[in-house]
Amino acid sequence: MPKSRPEHHGNEYSVRLDNVSKIYKSGEVEVRALEHISFSLKRGEFAAIVGPSGSGKSTLMNILGTIDKPSHGEVYIDGVATSGMNGNELAEFRNRELGFVFQAFNLIPGINAEENVELPLMVNSAPEEERKRRADELLTRLGIGHRLKNNPTQLSGGEQQRVAVARALVNNPALILADEPTGNLDTKSGEEVIKLLGSISKSGNVTIVMVTHNPDTTKFCDKIIYIKDGKMEKQEVLK
Repeated sequence: MPKSRPEHHGNEYSVRLDNVSKIYKSGEVEVRALEHISFSLKRGEFAAIVGPSGSGKSTLMNILGTIDKPSHGEVYIDGVATSGMNGNELAEFRNRELGFVFQAFNLIPGINAEENVELPLMVNSAPEEERKRRADELLTRLGIGHRLKNNPTQLSGGEQQRVAVARALVNNPALILADEPTGNLDTKSGEEVIKLLGSISKSGNVTIVMVTHNPDTTKFCDKIIYIKDGKMEKQEVLK
């Protein structure tokens, strides 16, 4: 598993939402996608966001991922308030502090597993030798070191998602956002990926937030946040 990251800001919470609301306006019509969401996640916690379609889960993930900004309230990631950053600052912060895992894997088909994992390091202009070392180390730790030179089309769904997890981890982020990470996997592969994420959150001191429609996956989480009609119904602490 990835090594523990430095605690950049001396804050026990890697994620904190303080009274976050998101309102979309179309003419005189207001759509309240999120209303007064507040919760905190400690370093190393694995949390699931659960709710029906249209409940605001995607909006919440976009705000956590700094892709969208709240209309009201504040989001703190690794102790840093994100709402005051401009576009360039957010892009740099996102690449440094966040990792993303998607349902559709989002691997680039024309390059191999090792090169896919190297991509975030290329954005940071890391030397080639360091990129390869870190990518190879992560893929080996995630159990697919023998697949370094295989293209995504030569990998199973479970293997592709492990490559995607390695790519999300390679910059040693504070937070990984996983959007339906088992949605395209069979039951066995899906459970393996969820167990892997749980193990990473503990051993790597990385906080993971996962959106899921599948209640079976939440049994591996530390906390479940239930969202309905843009509001947080409750939090359930499992561990």
